[in-house]
Amino acid sequence: MGQEFEFGIFDCCLAEAAGITTYAMDSDVDAICRAADAGALLAERLGVPRPAPHLYGFSYLHVSTLGSRVVFGPDHAEPTALPCIRSPEDVDRLAEPEDYLKAGVVPQRLELVKRLGERRPDASKRIGHDFEGPITTAVLLMGQEFFLLVHDDPARAHRLLDFCVRSALNFARVLRSHQGRPFGGQWEGIPDDFAGYFGPEQFKEFVIPYWHKLYEGLKAGHRDLHSELLRPEHLPMLEELKLSSFDPSVDPYLPAEALAAHCRVPYGLRIWPSVVQSRPVEELVAFYRHLAGFKSQYIMFHLERLADEPKIMELLKVARELR
Repeated sequence: MGQEFEFGIFDCCLAEAAGITTYAMDSDVDAICRAADAGALLAERLGVPRPAPHLYGFSYLHVSTLGSRVVFGPDHAEPTALPCIRSPEDVDRLAEPEDYLKAGVVPQRLELVKRLGERRPDASKRIGHDFEGPITTAVLLMGQEFFLLVHDDPARAHRLLDFCVRSALNFARVLRSHQGRPFGGQWEGIPDDFAGYFGPEQFKEFVIPYWHKLYEGLKAGHRDLHSELLRPEHLPMLEELKLSSFDPSVDPYLPAEALAAHCRVPYGLRIWPSVVQSRPVEELVAFYRHLAGFKSQYIMFHLERLADEPKIMELLKVARELR
């Protein structure tokens, strides 16, 4: 069996190819269409599937419905979510909105994707990622003070995490029903990069149970986890989650050698765009072959800027050869 790979074109590269800002992909149907058309030409040159017209990738849907203000703007490379919990007592007053479809940025993005679909029937209906993982959600809602709450008032921290899971499930159920997407029995991914801030004992108490509740509530058929700051000592605890795949991204604590030695759940490896940008093509090809020697579930890489297209061409060539 050969080495599988996954490849994608980042939205910022589509924007560059179309001569637009990434902000326009969050706000302008004409710009989104231009990005899709430019992406189709780029994908044809690379020999990969063309990207459907879609809104810019977005992670703050769920937290925006809970009171976090999301700041968009031409001067922001990425949207910013501002914490809405300013004191531990605010945790006790958290409540889900009466109508998720009318809360936060959801109405704006639903309207934008509706107009996009009227223009381009092949457009994606997605308005962003349904949710972040429980720890990341808690940090987005409360800021770094959440980690103090865990020490100072663990019972309240648990209540906040319960709320994060419950509201994520309810939001996903409502949004998917509205968009005609299935709930349950599907591929489900949890992205939770802040989870690695916890040492093993706290990880066992504050992370694993809430990941388990979220997967169970989603009735996940395929359980995928993305978390970038885990250490080797966290990895044995992942086994009880019955993961189908684990994406450590470019975790500085989990190079391929550490994963091969300590990870007993299926995992993937990545080549991050900064590596593509900083290394000559010969080194990149050799690095890909080195990673392929670990027989991971997949190797993932992306095109982030047009200047790296020749290097990506060579990476795709070796990826196809080894697959």
